[in-house]
Amino acid sequence: MIDLEALSSLRAVDTHGSVVAAAAELGFTPSAVSQQVKRLERQTGVPLLERVGRGVILTGHGRHLVDAGARLLGDLEEIEADLHRRADHVVGHLRLAAFSTAMRGLVAPVVHDLALRHRDLRISLVEREPWDTVALVADGRLEVGLVHTWGDVALDLPDHLVRTSVASDVADVITHVEHPLAGCERVSPHDLVDEGWIATPEGTICRQWLSRMYDGTGRRPRIAHESMEYESHLALARARLGIALVPRLGRADLGRDLVAVPVHDPVPTRDVVAVHRRTMRSSPAVAAVVSALSR
Repeated sequence: MIDLEALSSLRAVDTHGSVVAAAAELGFTPSAVSQQVKRLERQTGVPLLERVGRGVILTGHGRHLVDAGARLLGDLEEIEADLHRRADHVVGHLRLAAFSTAMRGLVAPVVHDLALRHRDLRISLVEREPWDTVALVADGRLEVGLVHTWGDVALDLPDHLVRTSVASDVADVITHVEHPLAGCERVSPHDLVDEGWIATPEGTICRQWLSRMYDGTGRRPRIAHESMEYESHLALARARLGIALVPRLGRADLGRDLVAVPVHDPVPTRDVVAVHRRTMRSSPAVAAVVSALSR
């Protein structure tokens, strides 16, 4: 009989590229992971890993076992979730990833209350960008992820993931209080064509939306500075180095130096979405977390 815990370890080695990295992810020692893989090799009678330089890769047998085992582990995950549903018991260790503003403005306020209501539920949090979160949930390394989609900028999800909208968030133009835009009741992209933007890097969802916002103006946004973090956007705007489009969710206090100006035509709106695997759709723990985030 194949040891399912050892199979999970083999899959982790495949995902992370080494025994050490797999052990860190699973919370085991590297020696324990190595022993599990060796036990699996004895049980199956075939080599599952081969050394390449300082790392390891799966053999052909190992690849077949991991691919077939993924379906088996998914079935077991679904069975466990259904058992918990039948018992009406919110229990287990749930790993949740969220992007930074959701972590501050949405996740942090609800996780403590969840722990008080469900004493047998343990939640671990990790901050990740949406594309990383989708991959981590899709391959089983996390149970729930929070991602965001802006307007009609698509976020592709694998078929085996379920999406639930939990919040809607609006972004404003942030500018220094002495900037000419600061006195406007609202602005449109046509009012912003000559402005220098503080923006996230090319390829990010937020940057894609900023570019899409300019459709119809005949221009592209002029990017003066790039930064991944909205906290940095605020600091740069405070230093009068440009304007920024910053969502309201998890936004730091603007203080006396900055002003938030609403945008229209279009209104920059993003949908905050919880994702989890279909095999966990019956899980009371997942349902409790998604419901709490929705509230």
